[in-house]
Amino acid sequence: MSEIKPEFTKGLQRAWLLEQASARIYKALAQRETSEARRRVLLKLAESEVHHSQRWAQRLAELGSSTPPDVITFRERVWNWVLVQSGTDNALKRIESTEDEGAALYEKLAALAPTPADHTAIKTVQHEEQVHSGFAHLATESPGSSAVSPQVMLDTILHRESWHKRGGGWIGQAIYGANDGLGSVFGIVSGVSGATAGGSAVLVAGLAGMLASALSMGSGAYLATKAEREVQEAEIRRERREMEIHPDEEKEELALFYQLKGVPEDEAKLLAERLVATPENAIKTLISEELGLSGENYPNPWSAALTATLSTAFGAFIPIIPFFFASGLPAILTSFIISTLAHFLIGAAKTVVTGLSPWRSGAEMTIVGLGEALITFALGLIFGPIV
Repeated sequence: MSEIKPEFTKGLQRAWLLEQASARIYKALAQRETSEARRRVLLKLAESEVHHSQRWAQRLAELGSSTPPDVITFRERVWNWVLVQSGTDNALKRIESTEDEGAALYEKLAALAPTPADHTAIKTVQHEEQVHSGFAHLATESPGSSAVSPQVMLDTILHRESWHKRGGGWIGQAIYGANDGLGSVFGIVSGVSGATAGGSAVLVAGLAGMLASALSMGSGAYLATKAEREVQEAEIRRERREMEIHPDEEKEELALFYQLKGVPEDEAKLLAERLVATPENAIKTLISEELGLSGENYPNPWSAALTATLSTAFGAFIPIIPFFFASGLPAILTSFIISTLAHFLIGAAKTVVTGLSPWRSGAEMTIVGLGEALITFALGLIFGPIV
């Protein structure tokens, strides 16, 4: 037996903490999920993470070490809440995009493993974590097995089709709405400030810009989402009619889809046979595979309109706050400072839906906002004396 290095024990403790945190987010997503099929998937993922953490806790006890305090930090609480609010699909993408730490940790643990049993256990958990990222565990009959049951593959397809939703959910729409409102009104405030030296006209122009931006974004979101929903409903009705009139052709189409995805021809035909035997399941799969749609998740125009209106108004209100209490240069400088800070924070928040670095995303939005403000301020200085 090789010497057990302190780095190995510390690595196991870190792995235990990561698995505990992963189990919590999957459970939180499951509690919010309305689809029973998706809830079962999420709970299965949570159970797997708990199993991993128990394995590391047991090994730590064998090594004479204890598990560290599992403290749920304020940052974790906020991040988990944001992920849950952003929608299950987007949350899973973000979880997958942040798994680099776990992958690197398990690679290091495998290199430090003091026994062959430790190395095997670490590699097994690492493989299972990789499988989770693509939901391939749903089509795997047993850990480490490559045998795939057609029925399990069929269940996987039917469960996964309803995950095709717009990334970010309402929270993603809110971030982009706030971004638009802040940028628009910050430019208006800067331009009018340059022309009037921060007089009362800035407040009037800012409020008018806020109202116009919010109503424009809200009505635009409503109309766009309504049109999207109508198109989606029409496509689903078309697929339903085709299934009723030409079931054999639809069955052949399904079989071809799966063959293109790499499923052997015999299994693809078997999957198509089983789907067509239940027309509603076949329709769901067709609209998902062929159109990338889900009949269970129609976009809500009113929800999109409300989110866009309120978030845009919120972002637009930030630059004009100082002008309620002051005027002239103090108000201009205060507006500049809080608007710059808001640009960075909203840009950093975009990482929820983009997966980019919050520092990079925040800095990019800050630079763009400052550039816009400087241009409009300069225009205000130039044209102010004319008007």
